[in-house]
Amino acid sequence: MIKKKKPSLLLPLGAAVLLVGGGGAAYWALTQGGIGSGDLPVGAEVIPQDALMTLSVSTNPGQWQQLREFGTPQSQAAFDKNLAQLRDRLLTANGYDYEKDIQPWIGKEASIALLAPTAAPNSAPATLPKPMAIVVLPIQNPLQAKQLLEKPRSQTAGKLVDRTYKGFQIKETQGKPENFSATVFDGKLLVVTTDPKAMDRAIDTYKGEQGQSALKATPGYTKALGKIQTAQSFGRLYLNYPAATAFSLANSSKAAAPNAAQLSQTQGVAANLSLESEGVRLKGITWYKPDSQKTYQVENRAKTMPGRLSSDTLVMASGGNLQQFWQNYSQGATAINLALPPVSPDWLQNALKSTINMDLDKDFLAWMNGEFSLAMVGVPEGSPTGLPFNLLLMVQSSDRRATEATLKQLDQTMAEKYKFKVEASKVGDQPITNWSLPAIGFSVTHGWLSDNVTFIALGSPNVPVVNAIVPKPSASLADSPVFKASVPSDPNPNNGNFFANLDLYKAKKLPLPQLPLGNQNAIDAIRSIGVTAAISDDRSTRYDVSLILQKAGKPAPLPSPTIPSSTAPSGNNPALEIPTVPSP
Repeated sequence: MIKKKKPSLLLPLGAAVLLVGGGGAAYWALTQGGIGSGDLPVGAEVIPQDALMTLSVSTNPGQWQQLREFGTPQSQAAFDKNLAQLRDRLLTANGYDYEKDIQPWIGKEASIALLAPTAAPNSAPATLPKPMAIVVLPIQNPLQAKQLLEKPRSQTAGKLVDRTYKGFQIKETQGKPENFSATVFDGKLLVVTTDPKAMDRAIDTYKGEQGQSALKATPGYTKALGKIQTAQSFGRLYLNYPAATAFSLANSSKAAAPNAAQLSQTQGVAANLSLESEGVRLKGITWYKPDSQKTYQVENRAKTMPGRLSSDTLVMASGGNLQQFWQNYSQGATAINLALPPVSPDWLQNALKSTINMDLDKDFLAWMNGEFSLAMVGVPEGSPTGLPFNLLLMVQSSDRRATEATLKQLDQTMAEKYKFKVEASKVGDQPITNWSLPAIGFSVTHGWLSDNVTFIALGSPNVPVVNAIVPKPSASLADSPVFKASVPSDPNPNNGNFFANLDLYKAKKLPLPQLPLGNQNAIDAIRSIGVTAAISDDRSTRYDVSLILQKAGKPAPLPSPTIPSSTAPSGNNPALEIPTVPSP
């Protein structure tokens, strides 16, 4: 959501580098990550409730080793290169080693939170505000942590000054482009911030003063996290949806949409990431505020669509109610004033009106309140030239007579206005209708799969997809090993799935979407994607995401550390001591 000025993780982690005297904690937070057994992430009593987002990461070296084994040789090498550069910049350059200096005292996880910035007086109007960061590092062994913090600091780390706020002794840097604050809470948490105001807010939150409520008191937060608990979590994320959206809109050149207030009804989005033998699994949840006027319609009716598709399906999205899905999509896309949604609700409505003179709501969605799927289905190898895939829409109709009227009007318009050849045909004993126009090289077919499931297929006339689905596929997508391995079985019952067989997609040499900066390593490392979603209750939705990844095997050791002579640590700098802090 925060797109105008996306803060780098190196910023808050760099705070730990400067203040801890070498960056060991920073490197750990990114590269050495098991989450504790508690329901709440570390720092939930320190981080203010109005934080834009919070990320907690594991400190289990075995989990990070497992993560490094995923990917292609190219993506693995790129990941290891980044780790080595981070190690040299944050650890080696300051004379520290993770295993010797950090691992003996660090706890099981760390948290990073971003706060909305406080407006600076007389700031230039064009200056984009930068979120303040709070880094929470748990101290498992205070004595060993003290030994590290008493080590000499680097000459490049900046001057340290002392100040006191409500009984907390705080160390702060001066003379650097970014100055940071650090203190220890009750001898258990080392807290580093990128702004003195953030440190003051963390202390007020911890002490329960100045009207500051903690993250752990967020309405529905503890209950939501309880629904996505996993035995071996690697990381977890919380997005304060209304706060993050308001910050994004406030720093956007676009005006807020008229119904943007709808967003304030959503309290948050949370996700829990775990590592599995073949990839990664994400359990997520979104929920409304307790006093929100909007609630979910508890329907989890998606059951049959994957079984109606053939096993050579490349990409598939299904749901339990197309009418409700489109209503939710339209409201969401408009509420956040998306500049480029995948499909603009207004565009589709206007396109149908201008091309075939039909109304999306009255002529289509009125009877589309049952299960649906939209799929890209591959064509067999060696097929005659034509489209390399077929597009297939299936919808369960609640009114067959209304559906027949819509299809009849479509047939008439395509024949009279666009000169398609419209003719009745059969696949086996099943009647279908074909539209064909040889000059454009594709055809459209529609018909019925059962008494209440209709389909519309677009593809090559040489290899019609209808042959693979009527009356039913000989080998269904639901029964295919890759679908079973990729698409989570929970939540169950559910309200729909998403599936992408990237192995098959890439084997057919179809174009893949470009990631930012043209970096394709991430896509190359993914074999398949599976998502299962469900309405958990009237105020929350659940979803599980599975990524099946390539395996490059056991990674080689990281390159030997290198240290520039200009950044070698000096023994003449003051050390940062653990302050004595009263309990709240």
